[in-house]
Amino acid sequence: QVQLVESGGGLVQAGGSLRLSCAASGRRAFSISVMGWFRQAPGEEREIVASLRLSGNSYYADSVKGRFTISRDNAKNTVYLQMNSLKPEDTAVYFCAAKSLLTSAYDSWGQGTQVTVSS
Repeated sequence: QVQLVESGGGLVQAGGSLRLSCAASGRRAFSISVMGWFRQAPGEEREIVASLRLSGNSYYADSVKGRFTISRDNAKNTVYLQMNSLKPEDTAVYFCAAKSLLTSAYDSWGQGTQVTVSS
């Protein structure tokens, strides 16, 4: 299985920026086909924020387009989420997740990192 560890969360004022990192490790880390970022606010359902395929194709939720950027460093087995122009509505626990080449589902998840945006 793939182990994922997020970092980079914290408290920031509206309009500020944060960069989240997700480091992948384990025997099957080389088999990752898609990396995604999700978030979950209190009392709300988990939602996808962005994803990045092995091919380089990316997806963004409409709510973050133009503000967030997903990227990766293959040498470090790390995916990033650069978050700019943060809004209070971005406050949530952010999770990274991975799909393997053998499944269409996100089956590896990080522990989550808290992002809080003050108004």
